[in-house]
Parts: sequence; structure tokens; C-alpha cells
Amino acid sequence: MARQNEPLESMRLDKWLWCARFYKTRALAAAAIKGHKVNVNDQAIKAAKTIRAGDRVEIRKTPYQWAITVQKLINNRVSATQAAALFEEDEDSIKTREDLAKQMKADAASFPRTIGRPTKRNRREIIRFTRIPKEE
Repeated sequence: MARQNEPLESMRLDKWLWCARFYKTRALAAAAIKGHKVNVNDQAIKAAKTIRAGDRVEIRKTPYQWAITVQKLINNRVSATQAAALFEEDEDSIKTREDLAKQMKADAASFPRTIGRPTKRNRREIIRFTRIPKEE
């Protein structure tokens, strides 16, 4: 059995996704793999698929997508800064995610959220605004 500090040659994909902090639990990682949201080397796989350093993994978590290369395998979950060292993301993937984040932020700013239900006064203003004037 491998000890915590020893480098691993291969490990289960669902466990690695959990260790690299892409999913909160291994069950969520396994469900994503089963739902074809994760591909390894451009192939649909099963959760028990073993991966090695150098494998290319594509992860789709709505609305984002990652295209990463596995750099390191570890046996346990680590902090986010340490988890970032486990993989290397492609430049195109980074640019696409950043552009999408900017777009979503701009969309959210253009559609401000309302808090709760409209008041009676607000409702009457909405009705007055949307009512079609009668032609006489």
C-alpha cells in the first residue's frame, strides 16, 4: 500500500478529481464521469478508470469547461493551492473560461435582481406600464 508522501504511478479517476478539488465528494465525481461530463484522452470512461501523469482530462461543469493535463497523483485531498499543482490547464481553456466569466458578470449587471415580491404599488405600476391603451 502506498504511503501518503510516496508518489503514485496510477490512481482512480474519481479519486483524483476529488483530490484535485474539482468535486466536493467522490460520489459527485463518479456521477459526473457516469454522466459523460469527464473524458480522458478524448474517450468516455468509467469512474474506476486509472489515470497516470501526462493524461489529458476534459471536465465539463456547467457552464465552465476545463482541458487539463495531469501532472501529479496524490493519495489524499489537499488545500486548493496544493491542488493547483496537480494539473496544468491549457491556455485555450483558461482564456475560454475567463471570457465566459466576464460575459456572465456583464449579463448579471444588466439584469439586476429584485428582492421578494412586488409591493402593491409596484404591481399597479407594472400593470399600468404593460397595459395596452384602448383605441377609441
